[in-house]
Amino acid sequence: MLPLAKIRSLVARHAELEEMLCLPEIIGNPARYARLRKEHAELGPIVEAFRRYEEIERRIAEDKAALEDPELCDLAKEELGELEVQKAALEREIKVLLLPPDPNDAKNTIVEIRSGAGGEEAALFAADLLRMYTRYAERKGWEVEILSTSEAHIGGFKEVIALFRGERVYSRLRFEAGVHRVQRVPVTESQGRIHTSTATVAVLPEADEIDVKIDEKDLEISIAAAGGPGGQGVNTTNSAVQILHKPTGIIVKCQDERSQIRNKAKALKILRARLLEREREAAHAAEAAERRAMVGTGERAEKIRTYNFPQNRVTDHRIGLTLYKLDQVIDGDLDELLDALRAHHIASLLEKQAREEHTIEARGG
Repeated sequence: MLPLAKIRSLVARHAELEEMLCLPEIIGNPARYARLRKEHAELGPIVEAFRRYEEIERRIAEDKAALEDPELCDLAKEELGELEVQKAALEREIKVLLLPPDPNDAKNTIVEIRSGAGGEEAALFAADLLRMYTRYAERKGWEVEILSTSEAHIGGFKEVIALFRGERVYSRLRFEAGVHRVQRVPVTESQGRIHTSTATVAVLPEADEIDVKIDEKDLEISIAAAGGPGGQGVNTTNSAVQILHKPTGIIVKCQDERSQIRNKAKALKILRARLLEREREAAHAAEAAERRAMVGTGERAEKIRTYNFPQNRVTDHRIGLTLYKLDQVIDGDLDELLDALRAHHIASLLEKQAREEHTIEARGG
């Protein structure tokens, strides 16, 4: 059942906003006008879906009345079946629209990729994952900025941190957090044996200064010469910046830029994201425990997804989805996977909401 009283109050609010947005005193106040227009736009999909729902309800009532007419009975029965299917689909659509939005969904996103079990092959896989997300970002029209890298000796990354900017980035990439496992024959394998390696992915919404206040006295900032794989210098200036956040013990190092100022700015961006995630985890202890269990230690047995190159197969273990198009997925064709994960997430939220409503009804609320 739909919460009709709540929906009708939202429809009324939408109509009220339409009138307010035409008032001269609102139009003349840019900040208030923008806020009210945003609220009006957010309510639009709910109002439109509910209007379609009311129209289907009206047609169902007409067809039920037509069942009494022998000449219209068969036609009414046939149409009733179709309308009931449409009504059920609309009910689900409206329930999804009524779910409280995650405030992080519209944020830009920091993705941290680290090589796990598997040595050099794991570092190469970490680079493959970065390329996969970068190609996906290109398809979406997002911007990607590399914030920090730690390269491995034969190529690839021990760690790479990137910022993704674009429309609803976090809402798409949030499901990538966890251990990713690859099965393939490494380029260094002379006998053609398949090896298994892992990389871990953390997905953090970007934090603004207003989201996380950092006191300068809580920071210990050190400057050093930047270094690359094999001890080679990235540049000859003392530009690498390491920041220790003393209250939490979080350490962030950035060395990719030649400028201390740019490296410090990038390090602070990563630090804010990690602190925001820490606050979020503290506020949602159960969710935090689930996330830590998911990311784990990077061991082969802990995985959310497997990329099997010999079989051209990718399997997401959380939802039991297997696709035989790994070549396309690793090239950034992620929508089918991410759409399925989002649908599963929404189904879980709806199930939780239904349980809560049932509990309230059982208590007589």
